[in-house]
Amino acid sequence: MPLIGEVQAAGKTVSQVQTDITRKLSDGYMKNPKVSLEVEGYRPFFIVGEILKPGSYNYVNGMLVINAVALAGGYTYRADKDDIRLRHAGSDVEEKVGEDSAVQPGDVITIPERFF
Repeated sequence: MPLIGEVQAAGKTVSQVQTDITRKLSDGYMKNPKVSLEVEGYRPFFIVGEILKPGSYNYVNGMLVINAVALAGGYTYRADKDDIRLRHAGSDVEEKVGEDSAVQPGDVITIPERFF
């Protein structure tokens, strides 16, 4: 940014970056600055397994597992809806989650097959 230089945004939320920019602008450049920040595009998330259209999809802010399932066409008849697995981007740990769990850009959702 011309007045305050580079602003580190990696690993921060939108509101954290807004706060950083506001703080730097108010430090001798502006009185009571108002900063608005919008993310133009997120990394996709991935959904695989017993889903009608597995693949990568564009992430939408505030997305839940159930939204991701809906984007991918819904469950197959063999899907185990009680054993949904989520692996966050950059992690090797896969955790069991519910349909109301938050999805982040780069996450991988796995819907396993149920056994009768």
